[in-house]
Amino acid sequence: MKKLLLLAIMLCSSFLCQAQKERIILGDEQTAEYFPILKGKRIAIFSNHTGMIGDKHLLDILLENKFNVVAIFSPEHGFRGDADAGEHVSSSVDKKTGVPILSLYDGKLGKPSETSMRKFDILIVDIQDVGLRFYTYYASMCRLMDACAEYNRKVLVLDRPNPNGYYVDGPILDMKYKSGVGWLPIPIVHGMTLGELALMVNGERWLPASRVCDLTVIPCKNYTHQTLYKLPIPPSPNLPNMKSIYLYPSTCYFEATPVSLGRGTDLPFQVYGHPNMTGYSYSFTPRSIPGAKNPPQLNKLCHGVNLSNMSDEEIRKRGIDLSYVIDAYRNLNMGDHFFRSFFELLVGTDYVRKMIEAGKSADEIKAMWKDDVEKFKVQRKPYLLYEE
Repeated sequence: MKKLLLLAIMLCSSFLCQAQKERIILGDEQTAEYFPILKGKRIAIFSNHTGMIGDKHLLDILLENKFNVVAIFSPEHGFRGDADAGEHVSSSVDKKTGVPILSLYDGKLGKPSETSMRKFDILIVDIQDVGLRFYTYYASMCRLMDACAEYNRKVLVLDRPNPNGYYVDGPILDMKYKSGVGWLPIPIVHGMTLGELALMVNGERWLPASRVCDLTVIPCKNYTHQTLYKLPIPPSPNLPNMKSIYLYPSTCYFEATPVSLGRGTDLPFQVYGHPNMTGYSYSFTPRSIPGAKNPPQLNKLCHGVNLSNMSDEEIRKRGIDLSYVIDAYRNLNMGDHFFRSFFELLVGTDYVRKMIEAGKSADEIKAMWKDDVEKFKVQRKPYLLYEE
């Protein structure tokens, strides 16, 4: 009986050990690793509503532990995550704590001002990214890294998994299309965490004037690039669930067309349609809602396609799928009036539009960036913190 009991205890502890191994421990949870770095420092944080440690925000944990948090930088969508995409988030104060929220853009070249930069000694980055070149959080991090390099401030990245971190896809950005939705010479889906990307920015000298910032990364534990990480909190108002996050690399291009991608509905980035699209049984009407106050095709009945019924596995298998954009382009038959110049900023190269207009298939276009993907995988290898 004793032997059986012992065996049961051993099996139980082995199971618990395995379960423990499998739980991803985020950078911000590892307070023993970074609290010593923060002692005696004036701290700024780059974060938003996703910067949670369990059920508490990083900001609250730091203040509870008597750290001197003097400033918050908050990206598009605001510190509490309720601003529209692209809406200017102005300087204000966090109502809960009274800590000043400073503007990311009040200085020269779209960076924080010298006054803002002189307020702190160390910047903590704790924010949930989704791993796409046109998702703006990493670009804000890069501009802050540049300002920190310029003013000799330390940067501490508390790393988080990338929910699209299991693959690399898309063309490398042609830097003549550099913009707020494309800041680095990386593919659309780069497959890296913010910590890895920050290391690569330093290592490849991608900051202006080849500057390098004083950088420390606290990596996640029990995470690999093949770990499928489900976000506990939506990273922005129009990415409400994992379906939208997995489809985002394929549907975001509708932002550069007259076609609605479901902003102002319950299925943003998971449907597409237009009042003049014909031959579809699915329809939807975009409304003005929080996070999408004035969406494309507002209050108009749009006909099109609902992608939300696809399985996550199917979406992941396809990677970037341009067939949706091609379908709408052919259906509307608008010729030159379909794409706006914003399309090149999103896709990062000039051949994609030309190939769509020439009648090429999604697979033919995808074959064009195969070499970019392979080249980038080799280039990023020295900076990976997690097993591929």
